[in-house]
Amino acid sequence: MLRSLVFAAVASLIAAPALAQRSGYPPKFEEGVKEHVFKQAGDVELKLYVFEPAGHKASDKTPAIVFFFGGGWVGGSPEQFAPQSRYLASRGMVAIVADYRVKNRHGVMGVDCVRDAKSAIRWVRAHAAELGVDPDRIAASGGSAGGHLAAATGTIKEFDEPSEDAAVSSAPNAMILYNPAASFDPATLIPGEKRGGNYGARMGVDPTKLSPADHIDAKTPPTLIMIGTNDYLIGGSRQFTDRMKAAGARCDLDLYEGRGHGFFNLRPNKPSKDFYATTKSLDKFLTSLGYLEGEQTVKEFFKKPKE
Repeated sequence: MLRSLVFAAVASLIAAPALAQRSGYPPKFEEGVKEHVFKQAGDVELKLYVFEPAGHKASDKTPAIVFFFGGGWVGGSPEQFAPQSRYLASRGMVAIVADYRVKNRHGVMGVDCVRDAKSAIRWVRAHAAELGVDPDRIAASGGSAGGHLAAATGTIKEFDEPSEDAAVSSAPNAMILYNPAASFDPATLIPGEKRGGNYGARMGVDPTKLSPADHIDAKTPPTLIMIGTNDYLIGGSRQFTDRMKAAGARCDLDLYEGRGHGFFNLRPNKPSKDFYATTKSLDKFLTSLGYLEGEQTVKEFFKKPKE
């Protein structure tokens, strides 16, 4: 009962406020963004939207990143991470935003969202030659519930689709998590937090089975977490980081003083200090892994006049 109530609070919080900019569904992107159906779930086609570097070819072996949108496993849009994807493409990386099933549109549980996220990573790796991607340099990223999904792909060993080729790994090689739901441990919640909704059974399985912090080992991919110190979910990020370090895995915890949930989002096409800062941190982390080269160009890129 306690765990159910705790998860209710977590799910409610990550479904909250700063989602106005994510309402676009079905998503729309500029000309040149390529679409690929990566999964057929019943009568639902799930797509990946690919942002390529200039002059990119299928014969290239370019690092890639797959972003998962936030929205409490209930709603949201792949458009959320289009700005970061455009930027990373300008820096020479293949950036991909993934669709996945959610409660409001498809009536699914959180475990189905995790299945879809794993399918997306596996599809990109299986089609690396077609996409011009290095199958050994694929990062997973996302915000809030999408951060949970990205973390789940790198930690949860169960819930792969039985129809898919298990010989192709569904785990990323790195993870970048924006204010993620990194743990469902009751001890990580802020004492006295009263927000919550009827989310106790949202996962469709015991939440501990999908709690990234409960499935860490020495092989968990190197991770960057970006979160505000006033975020309701910060306890989970701290726990995840501590357990990563205890396991001997790299986890960089990037804290933003006084910031709350969703602080990093680009708000109506006007980059903020926090958007710039988190995108620079994203660039720095990927550069440290050898996925990017040279100096970051965040402000220069987002100040360019629109064509």
